[in-house]
Amino acid sequence: MSLRTHTCGALRADHVDQTVSLCGWVNSYRDHGGVIFIDLRDREGITQVVFHPENADAHATGDRLRNEDVVRITGTCLRREEGMANPKLVTGEIEVDARQVEILNKADTPPFTPDDAARTGEETRLRYRFIDMRRPAMQNILRTRHRVAKLMRDYFDENGFYEVETPFLCRSTPEGARDFLVPSRLQPGEFYALPQSPQLFKQILMSGGIDKYFQIVRCFRDEDPRADRQAEFTQLDVEMSFIDQEDVMNTHEGLMRRIWKEVLDVDVPEIRRMTYAEAMNRYGSDRPDLRFDLELIDVTDIAKGTDFKVFTASIEAGGIVKAIRVPGGAKLSRKETDTLAEWVKQFGAGGLPVSKRENGAWSTGIAKFIEPVGDALAERLGAQDGDLVCFGVSNKPAVVHRVLGELRIRLAHDLGMIRDDQWEWLWVIDFPLVEWDDDRKRWHSLHHPFTSPNPEDMDKLESDTANVRSWAYDLVLNGSELGGGSVRIHDTETQKRVFKVLGIDEEEARAKFGFLLDALRFGAPPHGGIAFGLDRIVMHLCGTTNIRDVIAFPKTQNGADLLTEAPSEVDLEQLKELHLRVNLPQPAATPTPTA
Repeated sequence: MSLRTHTCGALRADHVDQTVSLCGWVNSYRDHGGVIFIDLRDREGITQVVFHPENADAHATGDRLRNEDVVRITGTCLRREEGMANPKLVTGEIEVDARQVEILNKADTPPFTPDDAARTGEETRLRYRFIDMRRPAMQNILRTRHRVAKLMRDYFDENGFYEVETPFLCRSTPEGARDFLVPSRLQPGEFYALPQSPQLFKQILMSGGIDKYFQIVRCFRDEDPRADRQAEFTQLDVEMSFIDQEDVMNTHEGLMRRIWKEVLDVDVPEIRRMTYAEAMNRYGSDRPDLRFDLELIDVTDIAKGTDFKVFTASIEAGGIVKAIRVPGGAKLSRKETDTLAEWVKQFGAGGLPVSKRENGAWSTGIAKFIEPVGDALAERLGAQDGDLVCFGVSNKPAVVHRVLGELRIRLAHDLGMIRDDQWEWLWVIDFPLVEWDDDRKRWHSLHHPFTSPNPEDMDKLESDTANVRSWAYDLVLNGSELGGGSVRIHDTETQKRVFKVLGIDEEEARAKFGFLLDALRFGAPPHGGIAFGLDRIVMHLCGTTNIRDVIAFPKTQNGADLLTEAPSEVDLEQLKELHLRVNLPQPAATPTPTA
């Protein structure tokens, strides 16, 4: 038999005069001259409970209640007195007159209450996550996360996909981020790896004739956590056979429309496409935030006509000069622009040349250098009085794009150019297949080595490698990458050619990916897929910028779980069973003082 007849968010005026039983946590306690009120809370809401002195036993027990005690209360649902309704609560028209009270668990004084969480440090909240979870905001996030996962499963079921589980204990094939390794007890000296992605398995599922696969799956990457990234995360993983790039993108546009409509009642329009080259040239990023303008404008040809050596020297070395016009930015002080100049250095800039447009002329900053080409520059940029112009210059175009790409985002935030209710969607397509790694002196995959080159560029694979496009695509929302994928290589010869470009010889390919290569040899269909960060999707839906807010049990920035105190040392016997020995780095010796 259930301990309760209703949840704390269920009672309305229709329930008046009914005998009800509620269970939950004491959210607050108030004594109004002998009449005691508590707000009783569970995940569905809050109900006010009143204890009258004439119900002596219930009143005596109610007098002992304090925040976070767990109780069961039986009483009569009553309409609140006129003028006492609380419009902030869905249960605000009623209260429960307590007749019987059972303390199910008397709580110690908590380190904080759910109402205090916003004023409590994150470290404390994560250490006592079970209290933090009682917050209505946190419960709404987890409810939203559940709804999103269910919507995904329903959508893919309706579209003929099978949900298939793939292994967690896999072969280590490090590509990019480091693997989490798991020692094998039965094969001494050998290790499993936790999957960074089910990539190889889902391709094998396509070779196995599954045709349409999806999975909501945990993945692991041993990398430094960031605000939008965790070492342990959840992704929606999808693969489809007999498709092209448009099939994959159209299928997942439909998914996003379903989710945003069901959760937020927001209509997602047809999502536009933008090439990687255009995104980088106009916004300095492959995940551009389109909620504001601040586009990068190439002014290299105009900058050639100045005497500013920073410009001319970079141009002579094969570099470029680009600029951002900041409407109304002339209000920024010298101190503020100097701060920006220091800030951009972390992205490879030597500084930040700026100038302001005032009274039809250029002023401050590098005004005297650009005045000879001032009219042409103003026309190119559309500069108006009151604008600030920031220049990016380098002999490496990639540095200019990164510097101005980061700067436009900061300026938009600092100057209040972004509305919280905007949703700007974008597919970025035509990524380069590979990038050159100066440190290792070799090409590496921009996505992964199983991404198919664009068929139109196959003849350039060995001869003009830098300009080979891939059949890859990322879905971007408000400057955040929600997910990315590609059409895969499905024939052995193309896969060998790509491996060769990447410097992966046959022996290495066989050792790392032999099982996939076998699957390709024995008849793999054309296939492609995508993966979305479930955590990131929920972040957008719930309006938070911290991934830890949307995960029930997150790790800190250094990968620690404060609740369970993981990672931790393990017993020596466990290490012996696994044939392991810990070899910690020794602290540096303290130098011996000399006379």
